[in-house]
Amino acid sequence: MRIVLIGYRGTGKTTVGELLARDLGRPFIDLDPLIEQQAGMSIADIFRRFGEEHFRGLESRVIAGLDPQAEDVISAGGGAILREQNVRLLRGNSLVVWLTASAETLHARIGGDATTAQRRPDLTALSGLAEIRHLLAVREPLYRGACDLEIDTDALSVRQIAERIVEKLTPRLL
Repeated sequence: MRIVLIGYRGTGKTTVGELLARDLGRPFIDLDPLIEQQAGMSIADIFRRFGEEHFRGLESRVIAGLDPQAEDVISAGGGAILREQNVRLLRGNSLVVWLTASAETLHARIGGDATTAQRRPDLTALSGLAEIRHLLAVREPLYRGACDLEIDTDALSVRQIAERIVEKLTPRLL
């Protein structure tokens, strides 16, 4: 079975996914760079030039192109759960792990990453902490409905998060 990491930006999907894949000896796939590669531009540029709906279409095509039988670790974009077809495809032959964090933690992490503003567009007319709180309120039920396991990343290191995932999922992975 593959492992799919979902959650809001800043929860650690990419960093945890890379470590988890290395620990398990599995390939790692980060969907955002695949989307950028397919589009030939950054996610921020896709949003700026074509809008969110176009981006979501690209995201859905990339997800549909994944091998459902592969035993890899996938980092899904924070909004991948907005389309039911994406959730259905990501859940196929997968264990889905929802990485969570408080809005305040996410705001601090995102603000501490200099590349985020360049690569990731604002998604609402709100900004900063207000946008995070709003989007978490909208997305939390979708994340919850899509996941097999929830891990709160607020007080855990990347290593601890990866270890907790392996510990919780090992019986299902055997």
